[in-house]
Amino acid sequence: MGTPKRIKVLIAKPGLDGHDRGARVVALALKDAGMEVIYSGLHRTIDQIVNTAVQEDVDVIGLSIMTGAHIPITRRLFEKIREREIGDKAVFVGGVIPSRDVPKLKEMGVAGVFPGGTPLAETIKFLQSTVLKK
Repeated sequence: MGTPKRIKVLIAKPGLDGHDRGARVVALALKDAGMEVIYSGLHRTIDQIVNTAVQEDVDVIGLSIMTGAHIPITRRLFEKIREREIGDKAVFVGGVIPSRDVPKLKEMGVAGVFPGGTPLAETIKFLQSTVLKK
């Protein structure tokens, strides 16, 4: 029996959002849980995020969005994912996400939505179950 698959996650901060404390906390928790984590840094474009996902061959793209622009940003991300034919990558979104927008995000293809205050253990468990069952 081989070594268990190590989940590779990109945590990305799209757009003009300058707040990354939550993203850094999530990134550290995922690393502590044994995942390989790439953090994009602040102010990334969707093209930069998708290019990094392709170059690093990640399993999961996590968007951290605090600006309220989660719907248009996520829509653009999925357009680029289809364009680059990397639909095998799971996408999750965290940050300031009103509950009324969760169904819209899931309809777009978001696998998991984690509003601020979601326990880190919940995010870790979700990623482990989502990626490892692929």
